[in-house]
Amino acid sequence: MHSHHNGLKTAALLGLLTALILGVGYWFGGSGGLVIAVLISLAMNAVSYFWSDKLALRAMRAQPVTEAEFPALYQMVRELATEAGQPMPRLYVSPTMQPNAFATGRNPQHAAVAVTQGITQILDYRELRGVIGHELSHVYNRDILISSVAAGLAGIITMLAYVAWFIPLGGSDDEDAPNPAVLLLTLILGPIAASLIQLAISRNREFQADASGARLTRDPLALASALRKIHAGTQRLPLPADNRLTSTAHLMIDNPFKGGGVANLFSTHPNMDERVRRLEQLAYSGGPVQYQG
Repeated sequence: MHSHHNGLKTAALLGLLTALILGVGYWFGGSGGLVIAVLISLAMNAVSYFWSDKLALRAMRAQPVTEAEFPALYQMVRELATEAGQPMPRLYVSPTMQPNAFATGRNPQHAAVAVTQGITQILDYRELRGVIGHELSHVYNRDILISSVAAGLAGIITMLAYVAWFIPLGGSDDEDAPNPAVLLLTLILGPIAASLIQLAISRNREFQADASGARLTRDPLALASALRKIHAGTQRLPLPADNRLTSTAHLMIDNPFKGGGVANLFSTHPNMDERVRRLEQLAYSGGPVQYQG
């Protein structure tokens, strides 16, 4: 039920972003400017889509590891990939002591899964297996594609607002020109609205990956337990919010930055207590069979 609901919400939010683009473009009356903004934004996000794995791995200083170095990690990833009927992804470990993990890659054939040193030290085998199931689900659910589309749409709105402010997109008559006050308001509120919709999509995909990962591992309580530990660790050891990390934070299983207060409104991740509650509800309401291992 949650999986279907989250999928519908994601589709609705993407549709809302598209409608916002059309509305802003129509109001400015600049079809030429709209085309330019669309092309520039799509080009920027195409780069992000095709090179997202390299950018994210570099930001976290993650290094490839061999099976001899991390045999248990390789075993659980291979087992879950085989269970899902998907190819084995590349495995990386980041030297970061904050407990976290992420997956990236535009499809299962180009996927990479990375964990931090910190997460390997605080989770047991079942909990880490639950985390891997969550990360693999991001790849199998094509979340990199969805997040890239959302970022592209949000970028178009931002680009439109910027171009409309500095380059007149409407007719040459003063009567047809947008009111400067309204234009300024659109310049400010348009990108904010687009960002909030993009963040809502990201949060829905986290709920989706939790549910899909629980089905893959058949152990929702292990993932719930892991999420509690990870969240405590990220709050205790937040990462610096530099440019490289902020652009890849949405890929991680928990927000790597210090949360709380108003910052939660602009978080790429849903409330951790709600994620845990949904997983526990899944476990106790005839959901996936508990994994015994």
